[in-house]
Amino acid sequence: MNDIAILGRVRLELPAAALPFFTSTLSCGFPSPAEDLIEEMSSLDELAISNPPATYLVRCAGDSMIDAGIYEGDVIVVDRSKKAVNRSIIVAVFEGEFICKRLIFSAGSVLLCPENNNYSPIVITDIENLVVWGVCTFNLHKLSTI
Repeated sequence: MNDIAILGRVRLELPAAALPFFTSTLSCGFPSPAEDLIEEMSSLDELAISNPPATYLVRCAGDSMIDAGIYEGDVIVVDRSKKAVNRSIIVAVFEGEFICKRLIFSAGSVLLCPENNNYSPIVITDIENLVVWGVCTFNLHKLSTI
């Protein structure tokens, strides 16, 4: 199961760090110089956060969402103002615990599905027991251990 730890709301009072934003696509094959392709400066919060007062960062634990690219220790951006729709990855409160799963509406059923074949979906029999806490919009995933 993927447990999560809420790190907190996005802080509005800090200035955003501007980073170069390359607007063209990046080839993962033959390297090419990209310095001339910088078209603007941007910040991670401009790219990942559309509604700061409703946005939280959460840290994931567990391996139930690895096939969705969410790994142990990843930090997920969760927007509480977004409406959860079929196939959204959500943070939910179920049976008193925060969990991260894919929301599936199927043939009149509501499922919270892991993205790891080692786990079974949670079938929601009483929708009153499910609280969608927010929709996961971005995953901040560390690529190296250095």
